[in-house]
Amino acid sequence: MKKLCIQNGNSQDVTLKETFDKFLKVKQCSNLSKDTIKYYERCFKSFSQFYDVNIPCSFITLDIVNDYILFLREKEDINDITVNTELRGIRAILYYAMELGYVREFKVKLIRAQKKVKETYTTEELQLLLKKPNLKKCTFAEYRNWVITNYLLGTGNRLKTIVSLKIKDVNFVDNEICLNTTKNSKQYIIPLSVELSKILREYLTYRNGQPDDYMFSTVYGQQLARRSLQTQIEKYNHSRGVTRTSIHAYRHTFAKLYILNGGDIFTLQKILGHSSLEMVREYVEMFTDELKINFNSYNPLDKLAQNSNKKIRVS
Repeated sequence: MKKLCIQNGNSQDVTLKETFDKFLKVKQCSNLSKDTIKYYERCFKSFSQFYDVNIPCSFITLDIVNDYILFLREKEDINDITVNTELRGIRAILYYAMELGYVREFKVKLIRAQKKVKETYTTEELQLLLKKPNLKKCTFAEYRNWVITNYLLGTGNRLKTIVSLKIKDVNFVDNEICLNTTKNSKQYIIPLSVELSKILREYLTYRNGQPDDYMFSTVYGQQLARRSLQTQIEKYNHSRGVTRTSIHAYRHTFAKLYILNGGDIFTLQKILGHSSLEMVREYVEMFTDELKINFNSYNPLDKLAQNSNKKIRVS
């Protein structure tokens, strides 16, 4: 274990609040997204409700972190997954303090949490949501929301990515979509399916717009706000008789159906923009029972047996 490094006489007097201010400045210079910055601010605020952040960092120990975990778990309406979410944020801050030599090194482990089953749309719900509206009778907003629903199911993109998508980001020649606004702030390209390509091509004949305009706009051609899009999808789903309204559930549904249809997890990882396979493995684990149902349809041995049986004719 690395010993506490005191670089000057005042290092032991540096408070957690001062350390956090430095930490935040470093993260901002690293070009992290505003959402990530807000996440660290929220985690620090939560920790400050438990611990006096104006006393020296050098007093912080593993025992204090463990007491903080107990403090979080005593709150109402907070589950273990939320505890780990808060813990990840404060752990990053404390590890930064350790790097600077303000806190003696120790490991902060996440608690063992029971993972929730990811919310997904049912086949019946998708049939209702994907039924194309009558273009001669519907409003532009209803048609746009139908297109967005198809886009959600066809890409698994996050909300912030969708509202930031521009017309020029969709390459109909090479069948690609360039995603510039992502969770990790990294640009990456995903495939454009044949069906979604048809839908977007038609949509743009009504949407019009220039290459630099946003793909999914308001009726006045302006960028949709995230909250506005959530409200629009909520209204759209209710109008179709679907009570489930989560936009993120489309992402889970995309992952689920991709896996059930025999897609490989490495490609899925790239499409969803995950930095590791951890989240993709969670999808596989969650949908194990449904994977068993389709197992025989794509199992090599069963597939070969089916093909062999087809050749046998009984006269």
